[in-house]
Amino acid sequence: MITTAKDTNDFWVAAAALALFIGASGKSAQIPLYTWLPDAMAGPTPVSALIHAATMVTAGIFMITRLNFLFDIAPSVQNIIAIIGAITSLVAATIALTQTDIKKVLAYSTVSQLGLMFLALGFGAYEVAVFHVITHAFFKACLFLGSGSVIHGLHGEQDMRKMGGLKKAMPITFITMLIASLAISGIFPLAGFWSKDEILMTAFHHNPSLWIIGSIASIMTAFYMFRLMYLTFFKTFRGTKEQEHHLHESPSLITFPLIVLALLSFFGGIISLPGNSWLNDYLSPLFSKVAQEEHSLGTTEYALMAIATIGAIAGILYARMKYIKNGLIPSEDSEITGLTKVLYHKYYVDEAYQAIFVKPLNSLSNFFRDSVETTLSAMVFGLGKATNELAFQGKKLQNGSIGFYLFAFVIGVCAILTYFYYQNNF
Repeated sequence: MITTAKDTNDFWVAAAALALFIGASGKSAQIPLYTWLPDAMAGPTPVSALIHAATMVTAGIFMITRLNFLFDIAPSVQNIIAIIGAITSLVAATIALTQTDIKKVLAYSTVSQLGLMFLALGFGAYEVAVFHVITHAFFKACLFLGSGSVIHGLHGEQDMRKMGGLKKAMPITFITMLIASLAISGIFPLAGFWSKDEILMTAFHHNPSLWIIGSIASIMTAFYMFRLMYLTFFKTFRGTKEQEHHLHESPSLITFPLIVLALLSFFGGIISLPGNSWLNDYLSPLFSKVAQEEHSLGTTEYALMAIATIGAIAGILYARMKYIKNGLIPSEDSEITGLTKVLYHKYYVDEAYQAIFVKPLNSLSNFFRDSVETTLSAMVFGLGKATNELAFQGKKLQNGSIGFYLFAFVIGVCAILTYFYYQNNF
């Protein structure tokens, strides 16, 4: 087979695009480089709302969007991006199904939504991915700040098994988080419906298999978000008597941003409505090819909207049946078994990384510290010690005797004269 210059150029373009995508995967928490994001949720909720929901983690999406001209000529890499995005959205959603820490649920939800954005990027629908970045910033920031309001009201408690019944005590937090949960679930006409529907519609037209994966992840999103809502705000309070006595709505410093973000979660979708997208017009100068027009709303598109909406409602109703009608409360850690235990422990990916990467690297670093560094230090110290010893012995010659100095001078002169004599005669 003859390799042409074009084939070589295509290879290096694809290699460069793949390398950039790997960097974007680490920055935007895609499989297998996603484990850092849930761990970063230990930070304050305002930090999570800004950095982990709207700005830092979306840098990978923005980078790929800005370099669209490169990825457009590397279709093989685009396929990889779409597949990784779909898998990430599904795997993260399954993990979120069983988490009991309110912030961990939102953290894995963020990873899942980032996967949907990469799914759109993989199909070249850059403007759709950016649209979901924007709407996701609205409702996920609202959810993170809302969880912070709940944690503030419960004096640091984050375990949803110890919450419940907060709807009356914290009405503003409840309503704003409800709107944001409906938005992220994709309920019409909130912002998340429009952006998520665009992603799923694009996936359906390019790769129905990935559309199915994205749709399942979206249904799971509706389930775990309303699992969070039902466990946190409904039924009776399950915390301590002291916590119950001090339950109160957060101050306006906390609730006012929630109200603003809830309004944006509701109305934010108007920036890119089908047939009238201000966002597409705004972004069109960034793309090497003309931004795709929205799919015409025919029978197929309306059917896809209906399927997505019905799926979201089904997820919400199933969560209601389990956690409201049946009153199910997640088991304590020691009582979790089976597949639920696997999901609760995040497929044991953290443990696998610990065994495969962390422990061997720690052992290697310990070897270099205890053996190699010690040997090198001994060698350097030995040279210094030898130099000190030579200097100490040389110092003894400096005894202050003029006669000894003259004797040494005569010996030196004789040695020099002897050297020159032999050089000239032999």
